[in-house]
Amino acid sequence: MRRKNKVDIIVTWVDGSDPAWLNERNKYTSSGDNRNSRYRDWGLMPYWFRGIEKYAPWADRIFFVTWGHLPSWLNTDNPRLRIVNHKDYIPAEYLPTFNTNVIEMNLHRIKDLSENFVMFNDDIFLLDMTSKDFFFKRNKPCDMLALQPVVANESDNVMPYIYLNNSMILAKYFSKRQNFLKQPGAYLHIGYPPLYFFYNILEMTFPRFTGFYTVHGPAPLKKSFLKMIWEKETYYCERTCRNRFRSAEDVNQYLVREWTKLSGNFIPKNITKNFSYIGLDGNIDKITDAIRTRKAAIMCLNDVCSDKDYNNKRDALIRAFDHILPEKSSFEI
Repeated sequence: MRRKNKVDIIVTWVDGSDPAWLNERNKYTSSGDNRNSRYRDWGLMPYWFRGIEKYAPWADRIFFVTWGHLPSWLNTDNPRLRIVNHKDYIPAEYLPTFNTNVIEMNLHRIKDLSENFVMFNDDIFLLDMTSKDFFFKRNKPCDMLALQPVVANESDNVMPYIYLNNSMILAKYFSKRQNFLKQPGAYLHIGYPPLYFFYNILEMTFPRFTGFYTVHGPAPLKKSFLKMIWEKETYYCERTCRNRFRSAEDVNQYLVREWTKLSGNFIPKNITKNFSYIGLDGNIDKITDAIRTRKAAIMCLNDVCSDKDYNNKRDALIRAFDHILPEKSSFEI
């Protein structure tokens, strides 16, 4: 069913403490990224839904993507909610999967999903009002084309390779300098953060792409671009999907975002404005203060927390969210 000018929201969620899910995951060995923090639930999803309902009234439908388990508090009868099991849209040959890249690179297969959608991970929250125009304008994603070298991070044996894989594919289809000449305003948009505005100028001294700046925030995506990349780069998409855990061989959703930008099918915008990325390994008092004061309209709380800090930090985060979003949403029983 086609729904013109509609924008849906997708959120991917996993309950890493579910015994059935753990039993299935433990059947497979991993040489990739299989840390428990990749799957840990902080008990914050009720506040994710409260934020979406209160601060994203423009969203048409909410697609809740899950391995199969559901929170006990979730109101599955909400007419705006669509429950999507991995097996509902990911080809059976790639299941089961514990790889977020597989989950995200197949989203275009979800039945009845609108052409334009915003993808959230379950660690990204709305703390203040947003508009549809923040994510899509004139039927195009709003995003930032910013160049930044891939960093050789010896403590991370996965993500730098994924970023490089993305860049290698993009380099097959786009010439850096020709692309700059074709759409200079996409690189030198006056609203970009000054640092990345000047990074883009500096990067033009290098003839080839060295990498792209990525924001771990909500991703405005188009179904048709995901489908197109599968058609053009079937080998790399399938190779990613055969990795049950996140792997250095993968590509990920940033390939879709950068392709969209390099092809000129986006609206240049400073997407770091009103966005805050916070690692949960930081001072919990500062983190909860940022939530209580709504430091940014959109906040990512990335799980880089040690196991020994988990319980205390989880309780503090729940108290902070309950302070600003105390009322249940229609997505809760």
